[in-house]
Amino acid sequence: MEWSGDWVAARLGVELVGDGELRELLGLALRRNPKRAHLLVSNVLGKHVPQRPSVVHGVGFELGERVRNLLGEADARRAVVLGYAETATGLGHAVADGLGVAPYLHSTRRPVAGVAQAGGFEEAHSHATSHLLLPEDPGLLDAGQGDAPLVLVDDEFSTGNTVLNTIRALHARYPRGRYVIVALVDMRSEADQGRLADFAREIGARVDLVARARGTVRLPDGVLDKGLELVAEHDADTAPGVDHPRGGTGAPAAPLRVPLDWPAGVPDGGRHGFTPTHRAALEAALPAMAARVAGVLDDDARKVLVLGFEELMYAPLRLATALEDATTAEVRYSTTTRSPVLAVDDPGYAIRSRLVFPAHDTPADGPGDRFAYNVAGAGFDAVVAVVDSTADTPALHAPDGLLAQLARHTGQVLLAVVPSYVPSPAARGTAPAPAKVPEPAATAAPSFDRQEEAMLPEPLRGPAFSSYAADDVGWLLQDLSDTPLEAPTEEREEAIQSGGAHYAESLPVEYQPSPQYQELFKAALEASAARIARAVGTVTETVLAERSRPAGDGGSVHRPVLVSLARAGTPVGVLMRRWAQHRHGIDLPHYAVSIVRGRGIDANALRWLAAHHDPADVVFVDGWTGKGAITRELAAALAEFDGFDPEIAVLADPGGCVRTYGTREDFLIPSACLNSTVSGLISRTVLRADLVGPTDFHGAKFYRELAGTDVSELFLDTVAARFDEVAGAVDAEVKELLAADRAPTWEGWAAVERISEEYGIHDVNLVKPGVGETTRVLLRRVPWKILAKRGAGADLDHVRLLAEQRGVPVEEVDELPYTCVGLIHPKYTRGATGADGTAVTAK
Repeated sequence: MEWSGDWVAARLGVELVGDGELRELLGLALRRNPKRAHLLVSNVLGKHVPQRPSVVHGVGFELGERVRNLLGEADARRAVVLGYAETATGLGHAVADGLGVAPYLHSTRRPVAGVAQAGGFEEAHSHATSHLLLPEDPGLLDAGQGDAPLVLVDDEFSTGNTVLNTIRALHARYPRGRYVIVALVDMRSEADQGRLADFAREIGARVDLVARARGTVRLPDGVLDKGLELVAEHDADTAPGVDHPRGGTGAPAAPLRVPLDWPAGVPDGGRHGFTPTHRAALEAALPAMAARVAGVLDDDARKVLVLGFEELMYAPLRLATALEDATTAEVRYSTTTRSPVLAVDDPGYAIRSRLVFPAHDTPADGPGDRFAYNVAGAGFDAVVAVVDSTADTPALHAPDGLLAQLARHTGQVLLAVVPSYVPSPAARGTAPAPAKVPEPAATAAPSFDRQEEAMLPEPLRGPAFSSYAADDVGWLLQDLSDTPLEAPTEEREEAIQSGGAHYAESLPVEYQPSPQYQELFKAALEASAARIARAVGTVTETVLAERSRPAGDGGSVHRPVLVSLARAGTPVGVLMRRWAQHRHGIDLPHYAVSIVRGRGIDANALRWLAAHHDPADVVFVDGWTGKGAITRELAAALAEFDGFDPEIAVLADPGGCVRTYGTREDFLIPSACLNSTVSGLISRTVLRADLVGPTDFHGAKFYRELAGTDVSELFLDTVAARFDEVAGAVDAEVKELLAADRAPTWEGWAAVERISEEYGIHDVNLVKPGVGETTRVLLRRVPWKILAKRGAGADLDHVRLLAEQRGVPVEEVDELPYTCVGLIHPKYTRGATGADGTAVTAK
């Protein structure tokens, strides 16, 4: 096949050399720019060349995953991603998606009235050189104690001047210890190869580079002058509006406006910052928005283009990915641009056609032409133009405007308008002096009006939902009991590890224990009940001592509101509530909420809590810590909400991840031995866009059919029966703890990273430390092997039994900070596990 750079290479002597896939990623064109002759035209960026939206998003997402693996889970959670306008705004956003919990900001060439500039820089070779940084929260660019990495994303890393100038300017104002540069292609010349290391030494920070492919462009002498001559020669043939059209005659089609019903409070992009909470809200709303677009497409529209607008790349990209799922049509995605490029209708040239139209967003640098490439003559049956409301002007609808130009080359034009995000008044005109990132209590919550708040349902309670008593817990969940969600463990693991699905989008088939295993559970419960009761008492008394506060009226006291992380934390929350009632006659409110690794906490559940309780009274409760992933997830999620304390109270903290705990021993908590049958018959939580809407709680199922094997009350009653027996020991232990240094040590995280490397896994998410997490691996995932601390006794009897049933080796090791560690199979195939174990499928 002819390469889309042959035309330029033959006429200018330009050579593209590098990785094997470089020519698949890039073509060549000529700029109308006196500063640089050639343009590297990406086939996967979605700017100049229409491409499948899933490919465009997937390439950026994969780069984000590579950055997450490079940084490690701890630094990835502190990272901020910065993309470059205009070309890399969508790429940077996709990289932030791949990182999972990173906030995102992109530079902009559009000043916004009243929003203070937190930085800026120049891009010397660009057609439009000035970049502004306009975060709603200036603290987004601050590095805290210098340990928050900054990830800078551009489509290509050529000379490196733009990125290094950005880092130099930001480092002088917001110094930090680490930067990661991300690019689709690393095209540095040999002369530029050593600059990165020299620059890192100059600023005293680590600077890494992550790229999809590497190569370089070899330019002959005089290439700039020859390029300008070629452009002038072909400009003589330019037709009004379109260069070298390949079709598109006939009467223009009238544009049809499609209301998107964009989710309230979600920014149109990263110009002022885009958080993981915004991402979750957008994900939930995408299927419905795509359905609205699909519903008005002509029945014979087989090839559809979603066309974004300059810096507005991510919103139309995600709409396009959702449209791929919502229609059988062939969907492509690209955007308009400021960059003037020569169009040549030749298969060996990357820009085959060009639409020219006047700017329609009243740009600060004055009127001028804008462009859409490879749209005319490409055979699109329909084009969905997506703009923000600032750009929905008379110029857009003018006879020579974008919509009219599109209408001459397709059978149907749809217009979808995304509301331009306006930063909150508190952020407008704020001086951008460096400061620490605000504490959660000082951060404004995302927009959520009273009408939407009123739409939130009341908590679900037993016996209608769960086998717990109604006053034990209120579930801030929606009931998905009648929805088929289960998938075989092996299929789920394959989908999760391949990136085809998130673990929270389906449920494992509920494990039904054998009689032998049930007896093992009962024996373990009887043997450990006193130790669990002591840990329950210790953590509850610590919470009551540290989180009770005067109400301000001189008499009453604010008591903690227990909010357990469903479902492992819920039995612990119930037991803490029962301890407070038994020892002090206090009825502590208790709710259960969903939190999902990589997706954050249920924002609607937090809004319900804030509407019914003082957020300062909320104490989050979980069963145990492993490596601390949920601890970090919660802290990141709560940064978007006002007044909540991200500290988690846990029964056991073997990982040294929290300061409020019942014990730091890694011992058997029998509630970890089972799934729903020890947790009120509730499944783990589900977050899927087609099931969880903008005003819905996350979902879960109530397995009523498993009532015959339910031991939830047995677990609670057996532990509570030992409360009086351990009361003296609890009082003594709490007195010591309140006076001790309980700062997290993160010892477990260090051990997990070491194990990940020693066993060649290279993914900390596949290392599950502690008795509880190891049990989950054996019950829900595809285990590879179990590491057991040498000499561990009865605490591991159930682990050894499950491992035997599933054909999983147990390897005894020394110097393990946990009693055991479960390793998920790192290269999963359907033959990776050796046993079946009986299971039931929920009807």
